[in-house]
Amino acid sequence: MFVLNDENTKFPVKIWLEGQSKLEESCLAQAYHLSQLPFIHKWVCLMPDTHTGKGMPIGGVIATKDVIIPNAVGVDIGCGMDFIPTNIRMEDIRDIKTGNGSIIQAVIGGIMRAVPLNTERYQLPQESEVLDKAKQEMDKYEKNEKLLPLIEDGYFQVGSLGGGNHFIELQEDENGFLCIMIHSGSRHLGKAVCDYFHETARELNKRWYSEVKDEYRLAFLPVDSAEGQQYINWMNLALDYAFENRARMLEKTCAIVKEVIEKHTDFHVEFGEEINCHHNYASLENHYDANVWVHRKGATRVREGEMAVIPGAMGSYSYVVRGKGNRESFCTSSHGAGRNYSRSGAMHAFTVEQVMVDLKEQGVILGKRKKNDVPEECRFAYKDIDEVMAQQSDLVTPVRKLKTAGVVKG
Repeated sequence: MFVLNDENTKFPVKIWLEGQSKLEESCLAQAYHLSQLPFIHKWVCLMPDTHTGKGMPIGGVIATKDVIIPNAVGVDIGCGMDFIPTNIRMEDIRDIKTGNGSIIQAVIGGIMRAVPLNTERYQLPQESEVLDKAKQEMDKYEKNEKLLPLIEDGYFQVGSLGGGNHFIELQEDENGFLCIMIHSGSRHLGKAVCDYFHETARELNKRWYSEVKDEYRLAFLPVDSAEGQQYINWMNLALDYAFENRARMLEKTCAIVKEVIEKHTDFHVEFGEEINCHHNYASLENHYDANVWVHRKGATRVREGEMAVIPGAMGSYSYVVRGKGNRESFCTSSHGAGRNYSRSGAMHAFTVEQVMVDLKEQGVILGKRKKNDVPEECRFAYKDIDEVMAQQSDLVTPVRKLKTAGVVKG
């Protein structure tokens, strides 16, 4: 970790990388913008997977006094990870054939039939305890009439994957056991909430002649204002919805894994402890004797002993980790490997054939409706997850290392 503390910073910037040369210029510029905010508590943090985002770098962490910043949470509020291990050894099922190929192929096909991908939705509304509760507490939301249709719309998306870097993976851990990992968030709900309140904050900041420049895209809301409280209500709704969304997909995936394996073998599938955690959110926490709003944008909370999930890229490795509770990072770690190439950059740098050959050579089964954009999410587009983990050895302890065996992408 190194620290930026020069004429461009009002508050220091602590970066969990070897040196400044490892940062994109645009990411560095965003870090300087954050360091100029008057309400920062202590310092700005950048995790080792950091790269340029909208307003604030992905892999960025800030603690703020009395304000909340929609773009410092991001558009996919509550995006995060869900993970569960099984008692099944991959070597015991790898070569078993079903009527739909190998067991892994059969499971991947089953997931693609059961879970809507990318922009797909369910034809009928799904059960949602989170949305049912929101309708019972409508007084929290009714002042933002433009957002109200999101609640009814959400019933058609809960339990769906989305696109981009979201995935459902079947993985093999270092002891040879089959595990399941899911990466997804709050779907359209989170983006609509972020966009709505970012524009609200921009208008208010103009009215207040805020010293936070509009081009920084870091417009803020005081938490004691009506608008600040409204954003917090909607953000928490999106967080709960994202948590439920992942849990619903995990439930379906576990059912498919159990059905396929028990149909074609004599094994009884059992599942271990689930880990469901966010990496795009803000929460009120106490750090250095102050109650502050910790914004984690593409960053994972890892208090001492807390379990979390840090994915790599498809065909690469992922990790389950235990937090060390490092105060300097506000008890935070990276949320993944971090991009080396933008999506458009990856499309220019790598071909579909290159990616498909690479996955085949590694024995990875890919489930994807259209493969023309597969280079966007190939492992070459991301940083080396093991290098990222090495940079944050003071933040987390690896507990499991996992390799992709099969993956469903939007």
